[in-house]
Amino acid sequence: MLSLIVKRILDIFQTAGEMLFLFLRTLYYFKEAPRNFPSIFRQMSEVGIGTLPITILMALFIGMVLALQTGSALALYGTQEVIGSIVGLSMVKELGPVMTSLLVAGRVGSAMAAEVGAMQIYEEIDALKTLEIDPVRYLAMPRLIACLVAVPALVVFAIIVGVAGGGMVSHVNMKINVPINVYYEKLVQSLDYLEILKGLLKATVFGGIIAHVGCYVGFKTTGGARGIGESTTRSVVLSFLLIFVANYFLTRLML
Repeated sequence: MLSLIVKRILDIFQTAGEMLFLFLRTLYYFKEAPRNFPSIFRQMSEVGIGTLPITILMALFIGMVLALQTGSALALYGTQEVIGSIVGLSMVKELGPVMTSLLVAGRVGSAMAAEVGAMQIYEEIDALKTLEIDPVRYLAMPRLIACLVAVPALVVFAIIVGVAGGGMVSHVNMKINVPINVYYEKLVQSLDYLEILKGLLKATVFGGIIAHVGCYVGFKTTGGARGIGESTTRSVVLSFLLIFVANYFLTRLML
C-alpha cells in the first residue's frame, strides 16, 4: 500500500516536470510565431469562431438565470436595484472566464488531445522528427498562442451577452422589475477597467492551460484507438481540475 502511494506521488511529480519542460519548450518557440501565422490563425478560428455560437448561447442563459435567481431574492428585501452590479461583477470576475474556459476545454482541448494523440499513435510525429521538424514548434506553439488570444476574446463576448441577458430578465420579470437604465447605471458604477483586466487575465491563463494540457496529453498518448479516447477524457478532466485550482489562486492574488 505504501509503495503504491509513493509511486503515485512520484508519478505526479514526473508529470508536473514533463509538463513544465514542454511549456518552457513551447515558450522558446514563440520566436518562430511569425513563420507560423497560417497555422496560428487556423487554430484561432477553430477555438474562437468555432466556439462562439455555443459560448453566446451559454452566456445568455447564465446571465438570465443569475438575474432571475439573485433578483428574486433581492426583491424580498427591496434591494433589486443592485442586480446590475451583481450580474456584471459575477460575469466579469468569475462566470465569464470560468464557464467559457470549461466550454473551450470540453470542445477544443479534447479535440487537440485527440488530434495530437492520433498523430502520436500513427507515427506522424516520428515522421516530423525525421523531416527535422520539431513537433513542439509545429503542433504545440500555434495551439498555445491561439488559445492565449482566442479564449479572452470569447470571454469578452460572453460577458457582453451575459450582462445583456441579465438586464433583459431584470426588466421583464414582474418580481424584479428593474428599469434598464437603472440596471446599467449600477453596472457601470460597480465595474472599472481593472476588474475587466483581471477577468481577461484569468481567461488568458485558462486558455494557456487548455492548450498546454491538450498538447501534453496528446504527446503522451499510447495504446491505439482506445488510447486516443482515454487521452481525450484525461485532457478534459485535467484541464477542468487545473482551471479550478488556478482560478482559486488567481482570485486570491487579485483580492
